[in-house]
Amino acid sequence: MKKRGSGILFHITSLPSSFGIGDLGPWAYTFVDFLAEAKQAYWQILPFNPTAPAFGNSPYNSYSAFACNPLLLSPELMVREGLLAEEDIIPDKRLRSKRVDYNSVVAFKRKLFQTAFQRFKESKDKSDYEKFCKENTSWLDDLALFLALKEHFQKRVWSDWPLDVRDRREEALEAMRKALHEDMERERFLQYVFITQWSALRSYCQEKGIQIIGDIPVYVNYDSVDLWTHPELFKLDQKKRPYAVAGVPPGNFSATGQLWGNPLYRWDILKEREYDWWVQRVDHNLRLFDIVRIDHFRGFVGYWEIPATENNAVNGEWKEAPAEDFFRVLTEKNPHLPLIAEDLGIITPDVREVMEHFAFPGMRVLLFAFGEDDPMHPYLPHTYEENCVVYTGTHDNNTVRGWFKREAKPAEKKRVFRYIGRKVSKKDIHWEFIRLAMQSVAKTAIIPMQDVLGLGEEARMNLPATGKGNWEWRLLPEQITSQLAKKISDMTETYGRACSSFSSRKN
Repeated sequence: MKKRGSGILFHITSLPSSFGIGDLGPWAYTFVDFLAEAKQAYWQILPFNPTAPAFGNSPYNSYSAFACNPLLLSPELMVREGLLAEEDIIPDKRLRSKRVDYNSVVAFKRKLFQTAFQRFKESKDKSDYEKFCKENTSWLDDLALFLALKEHFQKRVWSDWPLDVRDRREEALEAMRKALHEDMERERFLQYVFITQWSALRSYCQEKGIQIIGDIPVYVNYDSVDLWTHPELFKLDQKKRPYAVAGVPPGNFSATGQLWGNPLYRWDILKEREYDWWVQRVDHNLRLFDIVRIDHFRGFVGYWEIPATENNAVNGEWKEAPAEDFFRVLTEKNPHLPLIAEDLGIITPDVREVMEHFAFPGMRVLLFAFGEDDPMHPYLPHTYEENCVVYTGTHDNNTVRGWFKREAKPAEKKRVFRYIGRKVSKKDIHWEFIRLAMQSVAKTAIIPMQDVLGLGEEARMNLPATGKGNWEWRLLPEQITSQLAKKISDMTETYGRACSSFSSRKN
């Protein structure tokens, strides 16, 4: 990210498809073509760890920090791979919604996956699959067993399993591996197919000069394979239940803060082990993506610890984490660590010091720039340093048009008009925000697809502190047009952000 560039934030679930949810199939390739035509350098996505209705379908709340989400597998590509037949993938009528209906998607794809797995078992050459399993055994075997056990024990939380299984006594685990061998093999198979499809898509991005920005949630879910296999790394009591959980104090999003409920790390234990689990996690993500955004970066410097008995995040306290030592270890293994630090919210000088020491770019969000009458507000473009990433908004914000119509106060609109130099209608406000981002000194500008399209609050991806209706927005096929790509590419070229590899191929 040394050169000026720009990209689009757009999660895979939001792609068009006939199967109720975006996937790694034909429309993903069409979107890459759109990015190239628009001369973009980056495609930023949200985490593609597995989601679950029990966790609100949030990609930031998964049962595995290493696994990929099988719901994003493309049935069409599985047909091409010989794993399914055309008649297998006739879409269910319930999948025609303009938004993601996760329950219907899960029911539909589960049947496809079982059919594909049975067909795969009949194939003779499994050398690529066996190689994949061998290379990923450090996390894949435990994942497969965990998911098989979840089904076997009627989806109960792992801490409620029989004690010998909960505590991972080898004799009990070996017995379960034998009993659940078939289910475990299916889960390994799905991860293998995902990596096969993802690797092909990523190669296509590279051909088009597009780098992929992934996203690493700082915390993991309690009911996850990570907690079951590494309970010693988290703040758990003798019954292996959390005694302290994560969140953030009261702020812009909520007067009572945000009670995320994720278990907190035992940084003292991690430090003794040279942060081995985190090192493996970062390495794993850098094999999947070109760059990774670290969600809630300040949690590596200081984190908000809330007693597990609390009902909100008010009664927490700040605790220190060994950020400098942690990132020293990471950068020794990867001197040019391609990280973006999500430094939103309550950011103290110690967080800034760590970011500056390791030269990690932070985030600047234009929607936050006009809430105060401060000409040196850190989110106003003229205050940026080059080493940052500017966004019009994030997955946690309203869209620009939604904000302007529903949330912006008259004084905020007045400050917007004064900064731009004229009044702007709600019909054009998103383009003015995109222009502010593009013309800023920030090396990288990322625009959510909803803002590129000028959509309202109905296209919002997530409303923090709510559990329903999030992560469901989807793009309509007719919304991707050459005219839109031309408008973006013109602005991208005007402000010196055009993807050089695309320009050289064209010439």
